[in-house]
Amino acid sequence: MRLFIRAHDLGVTGEDKIAARLCELGLDGVQLVAYKVLPDVAYAPGAVDAARARKVAAVFAAAGKSVPLIGAYFNCVHPDREKAENGAAVFRDYLRLAQDFGCDTVGSETGSCNGDPWLFHPENRTDEARAAVVRTFSGLCDYAQDYNAYVGMEGALGHVCYDVKCLARAVREIGRDNIRIIFDLYNYLDESNIDKRYDILAEGLQTFGGRIHIFHIKDCVIKSDGSMEQCGVGKGIFDYGRILPEIKKVCPDANLVFEETVGEDIPDAVAYIRERM
Repeated sequence: MRLFIRAHDLGVTGEDKIAARLCELGLDGVQLVAYKVLPDVAYAPGAVDAARARKVAAVFAAAGKSVPLIGAYFNCVHPDREKAENGAAVFRDYLRLAQDFGCDTVGSETGSCNGDPWLFHPENRTDEARAAVVRTFSGLCDYAQDYNAYVGMEGALGHVCYDVKCLARAVREIGRDNIRIIFDLYNYLDESNIDKRYDILAEGLQTFGGRIHIFHIKDCVIKSDGSMEQCGVGKGIFDYGRILPEIKKVCPDANLVFEETVGEDIPDAVAYIRERM
């Protein structure tokens, strides 16, 4: 198992500062959303080229760090089709440049018909919405093949692929071998099913198995009104002494990525997870 973090949760920008911070924290690398941490890279098609990508990869390699996932998240069912296509174009750029970044997988969630923000919308749970996701990700997989790249898909309760079964159906309908899964247990939970979190973990592991490329590592507390609130890993109700052995049985070389653990919570989270790894 290896332990990573989203680069934009580190609180620094630029590949040199990111690499230095990773060394300080004892982390193995980052999930990279380039346009969030590289000041000279915009969120737009054509905003980054192979030379820039190779420079980033060289800095990380020199520090002994790696990039298991490039995040290029976009809402493929956004009602504003111009926004959706712009996001797909950016995603294709990163598929083309993935190997230059020292990575082979570019990922996104499946989006929401709500547009912005990506919240629950009744149309998310329709065959039409799922078919739109399938069309988009099928095209991305076909594009990725030319660049020896993989496409990562991530489900979430308020999105089109809202549970393990729905995401699994979409993957079957896409029918490409270069789909990988980004599994975020917290994404599938709310107040109605938080007590079933370990059952949902087991379902995801059984359903996707070795196709899971990334496990997002999160934690939360339950507030007095019964609602969930995310917190630093190791400071909430998620028992990683129970979770990590289950992951290791199925994915012994799992990539674990902290998501939304920030600031002073990061060193404590690293120590907590390392102890349980």
